[in-house]
Amino acid sequence: MKVEQLYTSCLAQGAYYIESNGEAAIIDPLREVDQYIQMAADRNAQIKYIFETHFHADFVSGHVDLSKKTGAPIVYGPTEMKTRFEAIIAADGDVFHIGNIQLKLIHTPGHTMESSCYLLTNEEGKEEAIFTGDTLFIGDVGRPDLAQHVVEGLTEEKLAGHMFDSLRNKIMPLGDDLIVYPAHGAGSACGKNLSSETSDTLGNQKETNYALNPEMSKEAFIKELTTGLVSPPGYFPKNVMLNIQGYDEIDDVLKKGTKALSVEEFEVLTEEDDVMILDTRAPEDFAQRFIPNAISIGIDGNFAVWVGTLVTDINQKIILVVDEGRENEVVTRLARVGYDNAIGYLEGGMDSWITSGKTVASISSISTQEFAKRAKENVNILDVRKESEYMSEHIVDAENMPLDFVYNNSQSLPQQDPYYVHCAGGYRSMIFASILHQKGYHNLINVEGGFDAIKASGDFELTEYVCPTTML
Repeated sequence: MKVEQLYTSCLAQGAYYIESNGEAAIIDPLREVDQYIQMAADRNAQIKYIFETHFHADFVSGHVDLSKKTGAPIVYGPTEMKTRFEAIIAADGDVFHIGNIQLKLIHTPGHTMESSCYLLTNEEGKEEAIFTGDTLFIGDVGRPDLAQHVVEGLTEEKLAGHMFDSLRNKIMPLGDDLIVYPAHGAGSACGKNLSSETSDTLGNQKETNYALNPEMSKEAFIKELTTGLVSPPGYFPKNVMLNIQGYDEIDDVLKKGTKALSVEEFEVLTEEDDVMILDTRAPEDFAQRFIPNAISIGIDGNFAVWVGTLVTDINQKIILVVDEGRENEVVTRLARVGYDNAIGYLEGGMDSWITSGKTVASISSISTQEFAKRAKENVNILDVRKESEYMSEHIVDAENMPLDFVYNNSQSLPQQDPYYVHCAGGYRSMIFASILHQKGYHNLINVEGGFDAIKASGDFELTEYVCPTTML
């Protein structure tokens, strides 16, 4: 028997490959499915089932494409949602055999109504692991406010109540030595305060996870689970619908998005009102020279999450500026969150644009040391980290304007005033500055290294540190 966790850091997402005696199953596959097909082929195994723990909100699953390419059926837990593809809608307690092992579906509504876990019994007949999806994380449980954006009549309080019952009646009675394999780890917006660990024993979770405290009442649980939530990223409900209704084949999306565009072709597209220029280079490279009206979201960061949060139209036409050879990676990561309308990339990158004599723009970016000198005067400081980060510790007199809500909150900023902008490390502040630059704010100064460097310098008056209770 083989169990492999395939963890994707930029989405904080875990898919699983399970194999026994020539048969395999995939749980919660990513959009690019050839990796799973190749894994099975390398092991002379056939993919027999594709299990989904729920209709995902934070990424587009690869279930549809994987089923088309392998013929393996897609399995969901109990649901009244009508999919536009064939699927087995299993009942609570249904058992599926893979070689000499079995997976038992355990219906655990709470995060969503169809949410289900899969209990693995090994070749010796012993219950060995449980794949918990977004029901149980390491140190946390799934947030209860997502399905209400898709299903009428649901509230976060109702879902939290279902979660309490699912944990108490379905999960906590299971054996302490079970290995818990969740769908997400730290960095995911599907929970409030997930651990960086990506697996654990159920026994340890019973001791350390607040949600499994047997002394907690249902009322206290609901209050705890619903406190500290903020609005989920706007792309979440759209991804849910793609996972229910289906989507374009990933091979077609990649072919379209990785079309090389000459400088002339790219320039023509930049002049169209419905086309966005997305620059995926490092923030420091973007700051020096970029194509006017481009938005910076660097590929070496939480790229897909920030695209989904800030590009409000999931069908937005996108043209790309990428580092040489990374166009396939960029288009793949866009597709993971349902942004399938990339229509090409600038051949030769920024070098070709500059060599052709085309207009470029720049954003002022200074070191922490220079910022400290300037901050001795009365200056405007924007902290674009999440509110939870800001409330934990920040520069005295800095204003909090989270990147998540840049379009709503930035309207209050006077365009003519200079503002010093920082996040935690420099990634988000450049995204923020690029969006406002596009809107006519040309007096923003990015602080390199962000709050991490600011705190390390010892040159700034900071508020007293408070341990955050949520990472949302």
